[in-house]
Amino acid sequence: MIEFSEFELENGLRVIHHQDITTPLVHVNILYNVGSRDENPEHTGLAHLFEHLMFSGSVNIPEFDSAVQHAGGTNNAFTNTDITNYYITLPAQNIETALWLESDRMISLDFSEKNLTVQKGVVIEEFKQRYLNQPYGDMWLQLRPLVYEKYPYSWATIGKEIEHVQKTEIDHIKSFFSRFYNPSNAILCIAGNIGLDETKNLVKKWFSDIPAGKQNINSYAEETNTSVEKRKTIHADVPQDMLVMAFKVKSRKDPSYYALDILSDLLGKSDSSRLYDELVRKKQLFSQLYSYVTGELGPGMFVIEGKLSPGIKIEEAEKEVWEILDNIKQGHCSEEEFEKIKNKTETAHLFSLTSPLNIAMALCMGKNMGNANLVNEESSLFQQVSRETTIKLANEIWIKNNTNVLYYLANERK
Repeated sequence: MIEFSEFELENGLRVIHHQDITTPLVHVNILYNVGSRDENPEHTGLAHLFEHLMFSGSVNIPEFDSAVQHAGGTNNAFTNTDITNYYITLPAQNIETALWLESDRMISLDFSEKNLTVQKGVVIEEFKQRYLNQPYGDMWLQLRPLVYEKYPYSWATIGKEIEHVQKTEIDHIKSFFSRFYNPSNAILCIAGNIGLDETKNLVKKWFSDIPAGKQNINSYAEETNTSVEKRKTIHADVPQDMLVMAFKVKSRKDPSYYALDILSDLLGKSDSSRLYDELVRKKQLFSQLYSYVTGELGPGMFVIEGKLSPGIKIEEAEKEVWEILDNIKQGHCSEEEFEKIKNKTETAHLFSLTSPLNIAMALCMGKNMGNANLVNEESSLFQQVSRETTIKLANEIWIKNNTNVLYYLANERK
């Protein structure tokens, strides 16, 4: 059981505290309820660009990373479709440095043309290296608009295209900051070697005078329930053909998520999973093949992704994948095999919570979904999943009119 306490400042900042006296460190994690789905479809990539800008310094702190390093700490962040998350780890006695840094950039980020130009250049270079100039790098740029028609998950977090990043100006950034980066739209977790009373005093000291803003209401267009299989074929300079199959599933907040997670492990997480055992090891149709659930707060995806062995026709490979899916749908999974997979999934989940930083992130994620205590409840939710429920779910999602298929074909070499 992970023990924690919650309190809220008058300006709307929600705070979670978790004490761990076995470590000399403290972890400061702050989650902002804003991701790429909150962007204008005609001007994407702002959430990710803003993550970079948050490290450019504030009015009072021109060198954010240097200040963290001088306090003996490390820091980083990530942005996805739903949230933006920042974290700092440092010796417990230096916690005020982290709170000073986070509170200062929440209220007085440095909106300079110089910083914007620098960070736009960094993001554009990342766009080129990771998404455009890397084999299969544009997979999500191709897959997302195939899967989503209305819900704002139809572009990758990096943005739809480089031009969207290039056209960002200071006024865009100021508007984005004012709308989403405020205490009412943030969740702060402090985990580590610090008591609750000290945490309350320090959080009030550094954050209570920041004006409250508006909380993101997360209102989006409903996704279309299509009843037709969608396909796309891409020819590119890649080393081998790749098959991607994506099935729409419900939100990470839906109870079915836990059965989906177990189903993805059964199908394609490890070397003992169905896909690997049959189509990689035995039949050698793929060099690698796996499955996963995206776990988004809106409608998600169950993805099967694999690179084909030389000389294998992609149509035949897809047919073989469907045979594995149909086999599971028909109930060809013993109770013993299912329990083994379920226990592995739960164990992996529990292992992820052995780090105070991961606990801090999980508490913030749960709070953002409406229940910080998910960190303790999810183990039971995994255990409640039955074999029958999972097979029923497989029959509901693994159907042709819920299938989005991407053929990534290698150009013939001269």
